[in-house]
Amino acid sequence: MRRVLTFGTFDLFHIGHVNMLLRAAELGDHLTVGVSSDALNFSKKGRYPVYREEHRMAIVASLACVHDVFVEESLDLKGDYIREHRADVLVMGDDWAGKFDHYRELCEVVYLPRTAEVSTTDIIQSIREDLA
Repeated sequence: MRRVLTFGTFDLFHIGHVNMLLRAAELGDHLTVGVSSDALNFSKKGRYPVYREEHRMAIVASLACVHDVFVEESLDLKGDYIREHRADVLVMGDDWAGKFDHYRELCEVVYLPRTAEVSTTDIIQSIREDLA
């Protein structure tokens, strides 16, 4: 069995998230997804997600291509998560290209292209502008 592991916040779930998860699932037989905790998202982006972590986890877990979901507490624990979930492949968006290459000693690392013109940050900004 080839195990694939990927991570994300998955806030305001959109077609870019769907595309990434479907493409990640195609790389193996079992897809595990680490969903960033609310606290981790705040530390990365300076804001909390719109949807709470348990809701984001439920959304991701409901997808047929996803087999397991867990809370990602820290970016620094990626190596531990790879080992814990026995990942053969780590999949990240190409906006992270090169930043996780040091995990190639643990598993294959694949960077997938993001879906053009779709971004949670842009969606949130557009909503704020519409409300202003």
